[in-house]
Amino acid sequence: MTTTKIISWNVNGIRAVLKKNFMEFFEEELPDILCLQETKAMAEQVDIDLPGYHLWWNSAEKKGYSGTAIFSRFPALNIRYGIGIDKHDKEGRVITAEFEKLFIVTVYTPNSKDDLARLPYRHKEWDVDFLEYVRKLEMIKPVVFCGDLNVAHKEIDLANPKTNTKSAGFTLEERSSFDNIVGAGFIDSFRHFNQDPHHYTWWSMRTAARQRNVGWRIDYFCVSGALVPHLKSASILPNVLGSDHCPVVVELQDIFPN
Repeated sequence: MTTTKIISWNVNGIRAVLKKNFMEFFEEELPDILCLQETKAMAEQVDIDLPGYHLWWNSAEKKGYSGTAIFSRFPALNIRYGIGIDKHDKEGRVITAEFEKLFIVTVYTPNSKDDLARLPYRHKEWDVDFLEYVRKLEMIKPVVFCGDLNVAHKEIDLANPKTNTKSAGFTLEERSSFDNIVGAGFIDSFRHFNQDPHHYTWWSMRTAARQRNVGWRIDYFCVSGALVPHLKSASILPNVLGSDHCPVVVELQDIFPN
């Protein structure tokens, strides 16, 4: 059996994390595919050398904002930037890499903002159109989409659910959008293996939240049901520092060649 390790990480600025521990993390984990969110840079602004990897970048029109990247040991059959809808595609939030047996999508879902000013756009437009996009991909071949989805799906997915029902990332609207993802047949890979509480991927920079593990699980790997037999593991790497998010991982069997 061949095992492929795919890691997703919201780095909160690729240039900043490169000055911290990024290369040490990369060399220790040696992912076959690494998906990044919130890169906050154009490709030409990033000094990175990863021999043997293909690097794909999608940067926001606004400098120093949003952005995604995929670094892959495997060449892709095709790369798509965005979801093909102009109102969504100016912020560099999606890259799709097509391989022989599946699509891999990295996504940085818009934040609804502290005052929920962007919740209507997020809930009624982005969430609807992104789910439609990955469902259309799935009509061609199975899909893995990963990244910062900016929502804690259930109460188990954040430390303080009772006090956050009107907070961005835990509104009924955002949670119902994740219900729609599950209803469409996509599997939350981490919960497929692990039903325990206290597993988080993001911590506020305030009040020593990370040290106290007062966090949210908002970073995911969602996979087509057809890929479940190929799912070997799904995990969270909370001890990897450098960002306010930590990486999340899936391992797939018998999808890619050695």
